[in-house]
Amino acid sequence: MRRDTGFPVADAENDFLRARRRQVMSRLAAWLRREPDDVNIMLPFHEVVDALGIVSEKRLGLQSIRLDSIVGSVDRTRDFDRRFRPTSGRVRERWQRLALAARRGENVPPIEVYRIGELHFIIDGHHRVSVAHALGLTVIDAYVTQVITRINAAGIRFRGDLIVKDYRRLFLERVPLTGESRAAVVLSDPWDYAELGEHVEAWGFRLMQDTGEFLDRAEIARRWYAEEYKPVVAMLRQADMIGDRTETEAYMWVAAERYRLIRTHRWDADVINAVREENRSHGRAQRG
Repeated sequence: MRRDTGFPVADAENDFLRARRRQVMSRLAAWLRREPDDVNIMLPFHEVVDALGIVSEKRLGLQSIRLDSIVGSVDRTRDFDRRFRPTSGRVRERWQRLALAARRGENVPPIEVYRIGELHFIIDGHHRVSVAHALGLTVIDAYVTQVITRINAAGIRFRGDLIVKDYRRLFLERVPLTGESRAAVVLSDPWDYAELGEHVEAWGFRLMQDTGEFLDRAEIARRWYAEEYKPVVAMLRQADMIGDRTETEAYMWVAAERYRLIRTHRWDADVINAVREENRSHGRAQRG
């Protein structure tokens, strides 16, 4: 919250000292909670784009954007943390100069940002954003360039989330699902996307052997979802075997168990029952 003593120079100096104190306390609290290192680090724009896959860009012009939607930076600056608090005294002189200008009501130029989904990444204006946060503002003027990506940016909060997005992007290049199927196939563990990709490719190879014709990746993805994935997930729901997993995680688990127990690629009620009984027996043995 901004504080006014009537002496703008002193107030600007105090603004900076408060922001630095908060950054140090936040870092200490994160250490005590043993949070991951990336919790207070800005999202690097280029890593986000690499993980999501860029399609195109479009200039949107001058807009007013929410400060809390700015989560990253193009140049991966380490001068500010995730909440744009200064991480050292290196930026003090320029920071206080901007804070003084803002307190005096002087004109501050708009910042420049990239927009991916609902997230914004600073091209130019880190100090201005930091000062705006410190003064308790909620919005800031910005020249916005929208970046369209192959994978939706929803769910990205920390740098570690990019791993999941990156593996999902690679999976969708191997298994180009679209529409409903694209949204339905979701995994929590990024490594599982590689395993699922191999599983679908193997399924497609067996399909081509059975039909005696070549099928491209898009057709294999479409048929796998319609002929394999959806019917199996429906059976798992009827058998109450989804649990607290995603549908895709449940599908992968039961597909692996099916082959381990029965050595078959077929699906029917007997297969589902056999896997369920084995799982129950395993659970009873663990409790015993």
